[in-house]
Amino acid sequence: MSQRMVITGASGHFGRVTAVRAAKAGWDVVGTYLTNATDAAERLDIRDRDAVDELIARVRPGVVVHTAAGRDDWQVIADGAAHVAVAAVRHGARLVHLSSEAVFSGKEITYDEDARPDPIYRYGAAKAAGETAVRAVDPRAAVVRTSLIVGHGLGGHERLTHDLVAGRAGGLLFTDQIRKPIHVDDLADAVLELAVNGYAGVLNVAGADVISRYELGVLVARRDGLDPERIPHGPIPAGLAVPADLRLTIDRAAALLETRLRGCHEFMRL
Repeated sequence: MSQRMVITGASGHFGRVTAVRAAKAGWDVVGTYLTNATDAAERLDIRDRDAVDELIARVRPGVVVHTAAGRDDWQVIADGAAHVAVAAVRHGARLVHLSSEAVFSGKEITYDEDARPDPIYRYGAAKAAGETAVRAVDPRAAVVRTSLIVGHGLGGHERLTHDLVAGRAGGLLFTDQIRKPIHVDDLADAVLELAVNGYAGVLNVAGADVISRYELGVLVARRDGLDPERIPHGPIPAGLAVPADLRLTIDRAAALLETRLRGCHEFMRL
């Protein structure tokens, strides 16, 4: 296998960390971005099928890690995933595709790798469509479903907590929206293992601890010297279509991977 790795979305929180850790592990990394330029990365619009194919054909990576996903853009999330999968298969690259717990409604609360997606909002539906495309095009690909990604103060939940405390953002941290957050380093290391271990299909990669978004915000505030009492919080408002209590089982990942998937109560103390 070529030691060259393409990481789409290398300007994002997870993509940046994965690129750094991959390079330290000996990979020759080529990152891509769309709007936020970053060092050692090429601009790529994954909505453009021909552009994706051209880059993969030119770079000839052994592995493609697909992290790019526009929050509200179906073409980026769903069509882009299909374009990346087609190019990876065509040019013989191993594909690791990053998906999300957002593919689930939360109705069943606990979800293993065999659970069928039942999204209740647009982002989740687009991620489910992306999964379907990837698995149809490349059954050998690893599809990683994950949860809230935090770490180094740069995760979306960490930034939101700071903005809420400072009054720069409106809204609440929900007391009844339950997740299993994962540290970005643990997720990156898990993905790097999957790049070479040949695992095919869905794998849940989340943290070990069950916690509400509000409780996670309190941990962020305490770690960063903020006043937790200043965090606006409350239950999910009536009529807001977001999954409430949603927990990914990680038994399979724990058995498969050398990377230890820490709980947030542990990594927030570091």
